[in-house]
Amino acid sequence: MNANCPCGREKTYEECCGIAHKNIANVKTAEDLMRSRYTAFTHANGDYLMLSHHTTTRELDRKQEIADWAWSVEWLRLEIISAFDGGPDDEEGTVEFRAYFKENGKEKYLYETSRFIKERGKWKYHGIVR
Repeated sequence: MNANCPCGREKTYEECCGIAHKNIANVKTAEDLMRSRYTAFTHANGDYLMLSHHTTTRELDRKQEIADWAWSVEWLRLEIISAFDGGPDDEEGTVEFRAYFKENGKEKYLYETSRFIKERGKWKYHGIVR
């Protein structure tokens, strides 16, 4: 039996975030993009993290730095706290989450409310809601 996808859904990686990683056009909601980005962090998949980042806020020069950090920690779990809008027919949405990881033997988490915007019909991470 295959393990569940790192994003926390009760599907295998191949049935879940792997579909998004193969083709971002398969992402139907802002929450699905958030989950696929978390899973990309667990795989240190810098290419997908850059591809799924909105072009107006993307920092391509940080791709290797982000991937290196992602490899350096142990990813534990993703907790989706809330999602507002971001459905298949929406153009924008927000997802509030905690991404838990272990760094230097200590459990930590990243808390964020993220803004997602469609760019050319595909969901993209825009940044932190202020």
